[in-house]
Amino acid sequence: MGRRNGRGAVLGADRGGRGPAGRGLAVAAPDRAMRAGSWAAEAAHLAAGLPDRPVVLVAGSNGCSAAVRLALAAPERVRGLLLAWPATAGDPQADGRLPAELAPLLAGGVLRGVADGELTGLRMPVGVLPAVPENPVHRRRTADALLALVPGAAELPGCPEPPHPLFRPGPLVAAVAGFAAGLSRP
Repeated sequence: MGRRNGRGAVLGADRGGRGPAGRGLAVAAPDRAMRAGSWAAEAAHLAAGLPDRPVVLVAGSNGCSAAVRLALAAPERVRGLLLAWPATAGDPQADGRLPAELAPLLAGGVLRGVADGELTGLRMPVGVLPAVPENPVHRRRTADALLALVPGAAELPGCPEPPHPLFRPGPLVAAVAGFAAGLSRP
């Protein structure tokens, strides 16, 4: 297990040397804000839990929206951005299952809370890891749209997301470690 840094983040979490720390990566996992009123508020909350140096920011599902908002607001804090299992936005069937109080958070383009034009302004390396198999809230078309909109975005090997019964941490850890290692090469 890791230790708390006093800002709601777990530092150095690992699983017997097989996780990110076992591959030479430091881990900071800030807790997400409960009931954030906007994606900008969520991003500000996450930024407060990050170290005071540029990081590789890894986000999953709706967390991709908060991570992109953070990268747009403070690009100097984000060395690279890995978007895992990005949540599909604008799907009436998926959005219709959410509580009405979340409606303001559903607006956006490919990602909730982010206009498509903003995605084209991301200037750090971006990796996109699709959900495999896709599901109603993590569709392949979302990953494809991000790859088309974000300049230089790279597709990473997809894998099931938790809590899918086929999820195993190994492929995700390998994708994160490979993406981060690629950022340290000239």
